[in-house]
Amino acid sequence: MAGTDRSATRRRRGTALVAAHTLWFWLLVPPASAVADGRVRPALPAAVGLVVFALLYLALVAVPVAALAVPAVLRHLGLALFALLGVGLAVAYAGGPGGWLILLMYVAAAGAGALARPARGFLWVGGAVAAVLTIGASRGEPAGDTAQTALVTMLAGVVTLAFARMAQLVEELRRTQRELARTAVREERLRFARDLHDLLGHTLSLVVVKAEVVRRLVPTDPRRAAVEAADIERIGRTALTEVRDAVTGYRDHGFDRELANARAALADAGIALTVRQSGEPLAARVDDAFGWVLREAVTNVLRHSGASRCEIEVRPDADGWVLTVRDDGVGGRPEPGNGLRGLAERLEQARGTLDLRPAPGGGLRLTARVGRQPSTAVPT
Repeated sequence: MAGTDRSATRRRRGTALVAAHTLWFWLLVPPASAVADGRVRPALPAAVGLVVFALLYLALVAVPVAALAVPAVLRHLGLALFALLGVGLAVAYAGGPGGWLILLMYVAAAGAGALARPARGFLWVGGAVAAVLTIGASRGEPAGDTAQTALVTMLAGVVTLAFARMAQLVEELRRTQRELARTAVREERLRFARDLHDLLGHTLSLVVVKAEVVRRLVPTDPRRAAVEAADIERIGRTALTEVRDAVTGYRDHGFDRELANARAALADAGIALTVRQSGEPLAARVDDAFGWVLREAVTNVLRHSGASRCEIEVRPDADGWVLTVRDDGVGGRPEPGNGLRGLAERLEQARGTLDLRPAPGGGLRLTARVGRQPSTAVPT
């Protein structure tokens, strides 16, 4: 529907511009008056030729201006016919009354607007100017009138070339803007899908673990089961807040917060956790990226590993920071799903890499690396 509206608008604008081109026909008044007054012989071919010339000019102008779907071969054939007619009328009637050399100005303008490549347009305009000078000299036109007509022809052709080029650039800019808008929408949809998966995948896994704990405790320890049920309610409310934050684009998934969540979730699942942190505090972009990585890694441990122990290590190295999450579960060859693909994309945006492979001795080991930002300091 939007494309149809743009096409209709373009056609209306083109129709208005074609109508405006009829104002140029005031330059044809002298030759038309000479024909009507009987000062041109033979009059009938001159009159018919002049009418056909004007109609062909409007048709040639309408094709590019109104964006009409006309094959290129047909456009070029019409332009050649128009040029031959204009040159023929100028050769036949120049030197007499009416100033017939002015027809070549329309030939220059039509070619400048119809030819797509600027180089060809300039050659066409140059040919029209040369035709004016040649025909004017051969038919005995006053040198001043010939020079003036040649100048007008050149200016009309150059102005038309400039206008046509500007129209092409404007259309290219509009196409680029539309493509950028479509790309931005695709990227935003991908980002939102990735964020939603990362948010709800972890939270729902935590809810499932908590629900299993409640189910086991209800027969033996109802008071503890009630505490765990209240915790499920808290997690649900937190998830709702996170989803709202994701929708508005304001999220805080720092590494420390996710580490605290991981401690609680793994403890509830009966998985022993060892955490090792060393070195300087994480940079903001690393903190955010590692927060998402830890969330997804712990979710995978809870869902798939069947592990009894999990190790989380964060340390700096020569190139940046490294996060390692290792478990002693079933291991095997990991197959990346939406979560891991989303993590890889996040890390790529942060100039990082993700590696997931079986750990020596069993289980899986996930390693995320994020490099340091290049220094922007100017050496002295």
